[in-house]
Amino acid sequence: MRKRSYAAYPYFIWSILFIVIPLFMVLFFSFTKKVDGSFVFSMDNYHKLINPVYLKVFWRSIYLAFISTLLCLIIGYPAAYFISKINLKRRNLFILLFILPMWMNFLLRTYAWMSILGKNGFINTLLIKIGLPSITLLYTDSAVLLGMVYNFLPYMVLPIYTVIIKIDENLINAAQDLGANKVQVFSKVIFPLTVPGVISGITMVFMPAVTTFVISRLLGGGQYMLLGNLIEQQFTNIGDWNFGSAISIFMMLIILLSMAIMTKFDGDENKEGGGQVW
Repeated sequence: MRKRSYAAYPYFIWSILFIVIPLFMVLFFSFTKKVDGSFVFSMDNYHKLINPVYLKVFWRSIYLAFISTLLCLIIGYPAAYFISKINLKRRNLFILLFILPMWMNFLLRTYAWMSILGKNGFINTLLIKIGLPSITLLYTDSAVLLGMVYNFLPYMVLPIYTVIIKIDENLINAAQDLGANKVQVFSKVIFPLTVPGVISGITMVFMPAVTTFVISRLLGGGQYMLLGNLIEQQFTNIGDWNFGSAISIFMMLIILLSMAIMTKFDGDENKEGGGQVW
């Protein structure tokens, strides 16, 4: 027992140094302001958040994160289901194709879309060659959403796929033997059993989507200010660490609230899942 407790010390020290202390520093800065070279307690940073300009940024960030998460779910669930039903060799190949882009640098993946969607990019060049006028694709909400879906889709597919392949085929066979058609089998057996994977996927996509700043800066051209961009601006350009910390704490509360809602929903589904198939 003592050896096990000693082995946990490095992880404990790591957590203190790189999680607890930075979190307390951000919390400290958010509740203070600098007056005559010293920090004094103040709620001004949080009062500043009520400004309509910042509320608009919050709304846009949550809206785009919600839409991108929904699109990832709409695309990712059928993809995960399809991959789980093919033979093992092809299944591993498809999973590799989803994971492969994640081995590349996040920034490079986003830059690649700039060359595809740009004014002189691949799509507009192709349109001009076939006699059609060029269209504005870059620096729009659609470009930002495309970047989010492309970068975060694997985080939706993999949890759902992992849950689907663990479903006992005997449950599906039993439902079919009892007279359930394909729609009933999916809605009453398969989908309820995959809810934990869906919840994990939603959480893993929504959190980075609501905090991203690289995608909105590159594909949005800097004209689409999101929470991540606002925090980066406060820390790097303006140098207002106090207000930047307050925004960070507010964003953290949004993420924790969304996770609590997802966890509660997941718990309710598990409680209801112990009964009849239909």
